[in-house]
Order: sequence, then C-alpha cells, then structure tokens
Amino acid sequence: MNKITPKLYGKYFNLLALFSKKKAAQKAFEVFSTVRKGRVLPQQQEYLNRAKDQVLEIAGHRLQTYRWPGTKETVLLVHGWESNSFRWRNLIGFLQEANYDIVAFDAPGHGYSSGKNLHLPLYGQCIRKVIETYDPKYLVGHSLGGMAILYTEYNWPNKNVEKIVTIGSPSEFHEILDHYQELLGFNDRVLKAFEAYGLERFGFDIRHFSSSKFVADNHKKGLLFHDELDVLAPFHASEKVHARWKGSRFVRTKGLGHSMHQPEINEQIVAFLEE
Repeated sequence: MNKITPKLYGKYFNLLALFSKKKAAQKAFEVFSTVRKGRVLPQQQEYLNRAKDQVLEIAGHRLQTYRWPGTKETVLLVHGWESNSFRWRNLIGFLQEANYDIVAFDAPGHGYSSGKNLHLPLYGQCIRKVIETYDPKYLVGHSLGGMAILYTEYNWPNKNVEKIVTIGSPSEFHEILDHYQELLGFNDRVLKAFEAYGLERFGFDIRHFSSSKFVADNHKKGLLFHDELDVLAPFHASEKVHARWKGSRFVRTKGLGHSMHQPEINEQIVAFLEE
C-alpha cells in the first residue's frame, strides 16, 4: 500500500492538471509539505517535558521551545524533517558536560508545535524568530534543519551568530523535487506548474532554493558532516556546499548513517565550538 498510494496521488495530479495546472500545483505542494510523523512519542515525553521553555508565536504557529541552561554561549539545535527536539538528546549530553546554554524547538507540524505542514521558507521564519528570542552564538542543524539554517542566514544574517554546523543536510531543492516527482510519478506538466507556483508564492526560482547558493557570501565558520552512504540526503550535497563556503570544514564519514548520533560526531561538534 505504501508503494501504491504515492502513485495514486501522482495520477490524481496529472488528471487535475488537465483542467487546472494551478490547482494541481497547489495540491502537489500541500501533499509535499504535509508532515506525517515527528510528533512526541510516549517514550520521549519525560525528557522533553522537563526542558520545556517558552511557546513562541510566528506565522500563525505556536512553537514549543526547550532549554537546558548552562553558563557558556548559547547553542541552537534545529532538527530535520519528521523529527523533533528529542533527536538531539545525545549531543545535548555532550554540550551539557561542556556547560553550554542549549536551546531547541519543534518545527511546525513536529513535536509539540502546532500545524500540519512545513516548508523551507516557513522553517526559516521560525528559526529567525528563535534566534531573535534567544540570541545564540552557534547553530547546529540536522538534515532539513541544516538547510533551513543556511537559508535563514542567507535571508536574515545575524551578526551574533559565529559558527554553524550541518549534519547530513541536502543542498539543492530541485533534487528533492525530482525525487518527489519520481516517487509519485506525476508528469512534467505538473512539475512545471509546481515550479511556477513556488515562484509566485515565494518569489524564488526553484533552483535558487540551494544551500550551495546560500553560502556563497557566508564568511562565518562552518563544519559540515556527511556520510558517504547516506540514503536520505545525497553525499554530494555537502561536498557542493563546502566547495562554495570559504569558511567551512568538511568531515566525510562512511557507515555512520543519516542521523549521526555517534559520540565521535558529538565530540567533534563540541571541539569545533570551543576552538
């Protein structure tokens, strides 16, 4: 059923586009941005409930934030697609040992935050709001969270942010969209309508949603992690970002997967922040 259902969506979009390409694009975007998992699970509740901080309002959403206080600089942690702030539990332990002030939040549609949909411009607005509220010096993002951080820095650079870490993050939105088209099997008529809808709604050509473009003029220090065998975000994504980001350092791994919760990764992140 999991294989059949996406194809049914694709056939529906193809049919709808014969009558209205814009409606087909709107429906395709709605399905694309719908969050299907990532809410707080029972085994995650106790850990997150102890750290609940403010609820911030932005773009019609209520964002749940978390804080693990420390006496050193503030580090903001930004999770990926269909995840939540619990995914940072291992890194948080290392940061607490180093006595950093740690902040995280659940994106719209994730964790305890409101909503059912998430897209990159919305995530960027949320990150900007959290940065303005907590004034972090360091940003760490996993997967889509890393891409969203770079998008935020590109659109609303913050002079107080000094270092950025991304972990297994995608780079080119057009590659994500190509995968979406392949998964659902919709035709190029729908694809072009989707691209036109994105330009009309967000003012960006699809190919400008690109981390490698976002970092072209970024002069802050960066640390990028990516596993060669990552099946969710292509390894070449971070290679491309590193090539354009003059202040970045690239750590390639093999066999650590997409999540990268391993102690050796967390130790390197803390070491980078302390340089």
